[in-house]
Amino acid sequence: MNINWFTVIAQVINFLILVWLLKRFLYKPILKAIDEREKKITAQIKDADDKKAVAAKEQADFKKRNDEFDAQKKAMTDKVIADTNAQRDKLLEDAKNEANTLRSNLEKGIKEKQEADALATADKTQQQVFAITKKALKDMASSSLDEQSVNTFIKRLKVLNDDEKQQFKTAFKSNTNNILVKSAFELPPEQQAAINDGVNETLGTKAGLQFTTSPELISGIELTTNGYKLAWSFAEYLNALQKNIAATTKDQQNAKPEMNGKPVTA
Repeated sequence: MNINWFTVIAQVINFLILVWLLKRFLYKPILKAIDEREKKITAQIKDADDKKAVAAKEQADFKKRNDEFDAQKKAMTDKVIADTNAQRDKLLEDAKNEANTLRSNLEKGIKEKQEADALATADKTQQQVFAITKKALKDMASSSLDEQSVNTFIKRLKVLNDDEKQQFKTAFKSNTNNILVKSAFELPPEQQAAINDGVNETLGTKAGLQFTTSPELISGIELTTNGYKLAWSFAEYLNALQKNIAATTKDQQNAKPEMNGKPVTA
């Protein structure tokens, strides 16, 4: 059997050309179209999955917001009910307290008026007693009492503490005038000399004293210089006693509201 190699080779070449042409112009476009189609389908599936996930998320968010809204609505409702009840209770309590306060104030006002009337009467009596006492002491004042007052004043001058002496010395040094000494009656020269000696001993120097009378002292002596004052008299004792009594009365009066300030219960 004779083989026509030319024909075989030509057919092989034609087959190869055909395969190349098919691959070039048929298979590649088809494969490319298939790949593109597959990618498009994959993208669509992915987009659908994304939309499904978004929809699921939005549904979950909506459910969450709806639950939160229900919880807030319930909390607000409960709070409004609680506030209403609390306000009602407060109004009732305030009304009860106001009624108790009003009743207590009325009772307190009546009692305070009674105490004020009694206090005014006692104060008036006290003022009269002190006035009579001062007048009696003034009427009984004599030179012998003044002599005792001088002796007491000199003793007081000698027992001044260091601070009081320093105040006296400072006032004396800054004063250009004489030291003024007042007494209820005119002092004899020997008593003036005794006072002068006591002052000089206290100051540690010689000082000029100016003596004058002041009947309101009631058997007492008062020494002043540039704002500094050293005095002894029956009037001072009476004034101190009067102030102490007044202060004690005031403290007792202030203490009474605290003692009687217990709340009145219905």
